[in-house]
Amino acid sequence: MDDPVLLSRLQFAITIMFHYIFPPMTIGLGVVLVALEGLWLKTKNDLYHKQAKFWTRIFGIIFALGVASGIVMEFQFGTNWADYSRCVGDIFGSPLAAEGIFAFFLESGFLAILLFGWDKVGPKMHFLSSCMVALGAHFSAIWIIVANSWMQTPAGYKLVEVNGKIQAHITSFYDVVFNPSTVDRLTHALAGCWLAGATLVLSVSAWYILKKRFTGGSEKSFKVALVIGLIGVAGMGITGDSSAREVSVHQPAKFAAMEGVMESGAPQDLHLIGWMNPSTHEVTGISIPYLLTLLTHHDLDTSITGMNDIPQDERPPILPVFYSFHLMILIGCALAALFLAGLWGWKRGWLFQKRWLLWCFVFSVLGPQIANQAGWAVAELGRQPWIVYGILRTEHAVSPTLTAAEALSSLGMFFVIYALLLALFLYQITHKIHKGPDQEAGEDDGAGEGKLQVPFVKD
Repeated sequence: MDDPVLLSRLQFAITIMFHYIFPPMTIGLGVVLVALEGLWLKTKNDLYHKQAKFWTRIFGIIFALGVASGIVMEFQFGTNWADYSRCVGDIFGSPLAAEGIFAFFLESGFLAILLFGWDKVGPKMHFLSSCMVALGAHFSAIWIIVANSWMQTPAGYKLVEVNGKIQAHITSFYDVVFNPSTVDRLTHALAGCWLAGATLVLSVSAWYILKKRFTGGSEKSFKVALVIGLIGVAGMGITGDSSAREVSVHQPAKFAAMEGVMESGAPQDLHLIGWMNPSTHEVTGISIPYLLTLLTHHDLDTSITGMNDIPQDERPPILPVFYSFHLMILIGCALAALFLAGLWGWKRGWLFQKRWLLWCFVFSVLGPQIANQAGWAVAELGRQPWIVYGILRTEHAVSPTLTAAEALSSLGMFFVIYALLLALFLYQITHKIHKGPDQEAGEDDGAGEGKLQVPFVKD
């Protein structure tokens, strides 16, 4: 491996994929905390209080790992992607600065009260801190999505020559923020975050219920997370449809790769499940005739651009984009079915009696994580060979003095460090789950009936 561009891309992929484990859970869990604490203030039911305190401790661990893993990526813009920073730093740096000013300071300013202020401030002040931390987490997502969306559909800029090099300068901050893909991508990402946080709570709560530990509080948190997850999964479907139609307009090559469209024309079939031939890129599987054109353009006559009409040097890698997109859709449909089953069970009164359903919720935490990673793979791989669509190619964005040996050594170092961080995260999370919510008077631990067994933790 002697290509610094490829190695730099692999390094950034590893760091961003590891980092993206944590912010979605932080954002979604923040919403759960607000709901739990709000219900405690409204009902005075101590079970909500204990659950809020328990999930606050989990939130603190996830937040810490998210911050630690996120800082690394900003340094890579200087070490590995210097020409990218020189070309679009005037624009890309603005949303990152806004995140630090408007989001991170708001979030971290109230974080200490959230984590350590349970017995030091009044209930309403603590609830306010929960709301502000959750709001700050959402603000952070807004500015990051703005920056990434501008890379997908750049707007509000002009190209100028500075010292013999082309740079993009802002002409309209409003157009930069509200570029054609921002709203669709932001709402889609936030729905995925709500789903990630909800399934984390559902997974642990279902495990406690199955093992007959902390059942009273776990049933409360399960129902709260189920409602939030239903909102998230519904939002994913609605915003996903809107986002795909936006991609078909502004990034036809990505859309063709996502849907496996090789020949332009109308109407086009929608591939539900299929296998793409690596050589011909023909898809074999289950398809619904004409549905792709109908969903994309709301008619059967408008043509969809096929990959064969895209210049060869502007085509993204078709297979990984196609499979990542369909994996994301498949997981989304499975989660929708699971949440609807949970809602039906709640309505009919057998939600916590069906062990098979609870076991499905235990493993549901993996679904949004895999789907979120697959979605980002579609977004980033589908944009290739551009790092900023239509402006700057990826191969021209890497640091000119970076050698393959330097990139390879840093890649290996990050891999080892992130593996250790992941092990530390799993240890801390499993330890907190093993310990469970505070066992105060009136809470049935049920420890005699199957204690939670987790790795690294002794009874």
